[in-house]
This record gives sequence, C-alpha cells and structure tokens, in this order.
Amino acid sequence: MKPDSQKAYDIAKERYTELGVDTEKALDALQAAALSIHCWQGDDVGGFETPDASLDGGGIAVTGNFPGRARTLDELRADAEEAMHLIPGRHRLNLHAMYGDFGGKKVDRDAIGPEHFASWIDWARSLGIGLDFNATLFSHPKAEDGFTLSHRDRGVREFWIEHVRRCREISAHMGRELGSPCLHNLWIPDGSKDLTPSRHPHRLWLKESLDIIYENRFSPERLKDAVESKLFGIGSESFVVGSHEFYYGWALQHGVMVCLDLGHFHPTESVADKLSAMLPFFDELLLHVSRPVRWDSDHVVIFSDDLQAVMEETVRAEALGRVHMALDFFDAELNRVGAWSIGSRATLLALLKALLEPTETLRKYERENNKFARLALLETLKTLPFGAVWDHYCERCDVPVGAGLIDAVMDYERKVLRLRG
Repeated sequence: MKPDSQKAYDIAKERYTELGVDTEKALDALQAAALSIHCWQGDDVGGFETPDASLDGGGIAVTGNFPGRARTLDELRADAEEAMHLIPGRHRLNLHAMYGDFGGKKVDRDAIGPEHFASWIDWARSLGIGLDFNATLFSHPKAEDGFTLSHRDRGVREFWIEHVRRCREISAHMGRELGSPCLHNLWIPDGSKDLTPSRHPHRLWLKESLDIIYENRFSPERLKDAVESKLFGIGSESFVVGSHEFYYGWALQHGVMVCLDLGHFHPTESVADKLSAMLPFFDELLLHVSRPVRWDSDHVVIFSDDLQAVMEETVRAEALGRVHMALDFFDAELNRVGAWSIGSRATLLALLKALLEPTETLRKYERENNKFARLALLETLKTLPFGAVWDHYCERCDVPVGAGLIDAVMDYERKVLRLRG
C-alpha cells in the first residue's frame, strides 16, 4: 500500500475506533458480500438468440450508441471479466435466458435447456464465481401485445409457462454444477397503456400460471426463486398485472422471494423502509439496485441517499445474509465497462459506509430517549473519512483507487472497445 494511503487509513481507523467501530470487521463483512452483476449492460439488452438480436418492446428501452458494444458471447465475457478486475471483491454474473450459447441456431424460448448454457457454466467455473438467471419474457413475437403469463389466450400462457419452467431447471442445473445456489428472478412486462376493465381476470390468469410454474420445487442449495414487481413501464402506464401487492401476497403464500427494484416504485416510496417491513415475513429478499431519474430509467447506479438508506437498513437489520443484491441498469451513452464499474463500486461503497455505522451506540441513545445525541451522531458520521477506508479496501483487492479507475477503463477502451467498430 502507498505510504500516504496507509497513513490516511490509519487516521480513519482511529477516528472510527473512537466511536466503537472496528474498520477491519467492516471490511471483512464487505469482502464476504457478493453482488450479482448483470450481463445485459454489456450489449444493451440484445442477447444472442439471433445474429441481429436487438431489444424490442416489453416495457424496456436503451438509449445511446457508444462504440464497443459486445457483439458475441466471447466479447461479452471479456468485457465482464475486465469489469470484475476493476471491482473489489468476488462477485457473480447474472444472465438472462436470451444470452444462451445457441451456436447460431434458432432455439425458441420454450425449447431452451441446460446445454445452451454449458459454456457459461465452464466460464464461471474457470473464474470461481456463481451464476444467477432470469427468464426472458420480452423481445419476442408472443409478447408484442403486452401480455405473457397473464395473456387471455391459454396457448400463449402455456408457451411462457414452459419457458419459465425450463429457466428454473437451467438455474437449478447451474447451482448444482457450480456448487452455489442460483437465484432465478422472474419479471414480466404484462400490462396495458390505457384503462383496463379486465384487471381482475389478468391477475387470476397470472396467479394460475405462477401456481403451475412453481409447483415443481428444487433444493434451495441449487435454486432460489424470486418474483419482481413494477409500478408501471413503457406501454403499461395504466396497469401492471404483477404489482407489488400482487407478488407480495403470492410470494408470501408460496415461500418465494420478492424482488425490490429501486426504480419500480413511486418516487415518494422508500425501498429502505420496505425492507424492515418485509423481513419479519420473508426469510430472504432480492434487491435490484438501479437508479431511476423521474421514472424507471435504469440509469447507472451512483452513491446516492436512496442507495445509502437501503444499505443502512440492510445492515441495521443484520440481514446481509438474507438480502441478495443484484444490479440492474443499462446505459449505452457511455463506456459499458465503465458503467459496470461505477455502479458496482457505488453499491459496495454505500454498503461499506453502512457497515461503518456505530449502530449499537445509536440504539443506546434511542433507549435513553436522547434524540439530540442520536441526531448529532448521525450528522457526525456524514463527514467521517469512510473514503479512506474504501481506498484501503480497493488497494487491498488490487483494483484501481479513485480516479485511477478512469485510466484503467480508458486503456481498455483504446485497446479493445474502439477496435470493434
């Protein structure tokens, strides 16, 4: 470690020690935290089902055309590895079903199997990381009218039921092969742009589909299931079938995780507050860490008040082992490897700051009804040198520190991304 960095860390460590915080213990907890890093930032949510695959419909949109988008599986994997070299700690990769290794052949969604992800498993095994998975219920002719698992046409519903059923089997296979439970998350775009008198029937159809899909249970050592709600999306501004209330009730009844996406709620709602409200009822929860700007725009995650609040509530609830953290953003207006790096590092920095909180002292003030001392300490924490602890952690993990990230990303852009045309 550089002498100046060591000196800065020693000073920070002393400051935190005065408040009863063990910085080494906090760093050990941070080291044990594994983010699920989303593959779809690397190619603008295109996938590799066909040579000219592109995002089309389903309430999702990607803006920008920065050079260097991953065009093949090998390019995507190389970019993901480069990003992981810039992010401290050991993390996971999160795949969507449309990222299978299909060998140039047309394989429809209801026909995919573990064999189409064998090369991903080999790749993950070579890096010593786990994989997570998502069914893909968008960018497909059978999703063009805005409904999938809640479609009024039974044949369409059965197509998507089979797709998700196969995705769960693939996930369980990944978990078994890699010796790490694969977390399968389900998000569907179902909903409508305008007033919908048939809300109740659509939700009954969705419930029926889910009941069929999840009837087959897998060992939690191989597969963990989650369902993801949304407030609204593009083309579903007036009605979303899979709302938070719908999935909350269904998941609680069936022992499945709920996924809370930071961009899938009204701006006045606090996902942080939802954590403490839901943890008494759910063994585990999934977070999709994103950044909404006015709507669910999936901006690159930054170190923000909302993100910090979520991490604080997770740590205060002693729920690090129960709250799984996955990233979910996509921005094609900037270097995609850089976007991965910024978002991942911001999430980890927010978690570190939460781990450096003297929670027991704050609760002691609460028990004493000393509201002044509680507020004063919370204000004091805002200016403590947690950045020096973060820099120390980055150096310990041999990843770029501070603005050194810019040089590393730009070097990869010059040597690799710009050459793709």
